[in-house]
Amino acid sequence: MTDFDQVAPALDALAIEVPSWAYGNSGTRFRVWGAAGTPRTIEEKIADAAQVHSHTGLAPKVALHIPWDAVDDYTALSSYAADLGVALGTVNSNTFQNESYKFGSLTSADERVRKQAVQHHVDCLEIMTATGSRDLKIWLADGANYPGQNDLRQRQDTLATSLREIYDQLGDDQRLVLEYKFFEPAFYATDVPDWGTAYAHVLALGEKAFVCLDTGHHAPGTNIEQIVTSLMRLGKLGSFDFNSRFYADDDLIVGAADPFQLYRIMVEVVGGGGLAPDSGVALMLDQCHNIEDKIPGQIRSVLNVQEMTAKALLLDRDALTRARLANDVLGANQVFMDAFTTDVRADLAGWRENRGLPGDPMTAFTASGYLDRIAADRVGGTQAGWGP
Repeated sequence: MTDFDQVAPALDALAIEVPSWAYGNSGTRFRVWGAAGTPRTIEEKIADAAQVHSHTGLAPKVALHIPWDAVDDYTALSSYAADLGVALGTVNSNTFQNESYKFGSLTSADERVRKQAVQHHVDCLEIMTATGSRDLKIWLADGANYPGQNDLRQRQDTLATSLREIYDQLGDDQRLVLEYKFFEPAFYATDVPDWGTAYAHVLALGEKAFVCLDTGHHAPGTNIEQIVTSLMRLGKLGSFDFNSRFYADDDLIVGAADPFQLYRIMVEVVGGGGLAPDSGVALMLDQCHNIEDKIPGQIRSVLNVQEMTAKALLLDRDALTRARLANDVLGANQVFMDAFTTDVRADLAGWRENRGLPGDPMTAFTASGYLDRIAADRVGGTQAGWGP
């Protein structure tokens, strides 16, 4: 198997974008749980995200969600983030909380609603210009709950038209990334339910349109790594939203439910050149910490991705190729499993220490007293979050 010292430099390229909304209050459809020290502004969210990066060296960008993170001066917000050692990343649109979007947004049969939704995305592009962000990520809650409720062909046609109107407004260095989800909140027919539908739309749009793969947005038993390699092969994998789920889209800490799945995914990412600076594949978390502390939850998440990436880099691909060519089924599986079962925790601690980072980021963050400080300082105001 490959020696860790040989793959350690490759880990320097690993960057995992963290979402601003992970630091706000969240919960279930029954209740949102509050916590002391929860950010009240996007600036406080960024300050919390900066803690993740300063302790791990893995999270140099913070994704925004509009209008949740709307401010008057995005240039100033970018400068604020830079002073804390991070940058602003992907801009995520929101077409699922406005009353107008009850029966659809970009897919709506109502032209006025569609225009409103398109304009929201054009506004997001203007924000991206101010922040220097590359990606506009679109996830749609659009769909139908009952057979006969809508014209399914119409919804796809209007979606294509709306996406084209947005795409044509992209700047030279901007991309459109379309996310898919096989159900929820539409339960009969979700308008972008799978990677094939998302791929068809972005392929029609052009070279600046890509697919976002959320690891929680699949039916149980789906071979996600096969989708990963297919999209990479086609040159249309734009980004990941990493999380875990036990049943549906639970948005739990990535690697918590099935670390082996995360390893299998990272094997395909590494093998397809996804860690290369010019790959165009963005790694991002999309998680909500309902009952656990937010910042430690994000630290644990990026460390889980790093650990499985290290194991994927350790995979002896030459030995794997030889076993495959010899049709040595069990031999190939053994090579694959050897890398997964390798304990890399001590090696990763050394990697961090060699770069001036704490060997144990979780312990170092706890000892920093940051959570106690923000609990004492962030009193009054309205805590950020979502829910009923």
